[in-house]
Amino acid sequence: MPPTILILCTGNSCRSHMAEGILRAAAGDLLDVQSAGSNPAGYVHPLAIKALAEIGIDISAHRSKHMNEFLLQDVETVITVCGNADQACPMFPGQMNRHHWGFDDPAHAIGSEEEQMAVFRRVRDEIRRVFEAYAAGRRDA
Repeated sequence: MPPTILILCTGNSCRSHMAEGILRAAAGDLLDVQSAGSNPAGYVHPLAIKALAEIGIDISAHRSKHMNEFLLQDVETVITVCGNADQACPMFPGQMNRHHWGFDDPAHAIGSEEEQMAVFRRVRDEIRRVFEAYAAGRRDA
């Protein structure tokens, strides 16, 4: 079984799903990548789905989950991508590592859909740089 990496955010609607999709694509079967939220929004933001589709990653089947769904699973590494989730994060069984890499919340973008998409693309690209580098480091380890 590959180690489980849990990516947490407050709402589990944008950043954590983008990070999950990107890390899953970059790591392949090396890691079991999941995401959840401390206060899940109940949906995956359509612009997050669109932003990842632009780079060939399909997260349209993802669902918004509460972090408590993972409390009884072995989670090797927890990565928080927003400050609120970092503060609310419990310890998980088997957890050996914890990282906090904060990103702006694109769900708060205002303006036309194209202006909002520009924010989603920027955050997606920032997440992509960090999580692809993380995947490369895990492969090299």
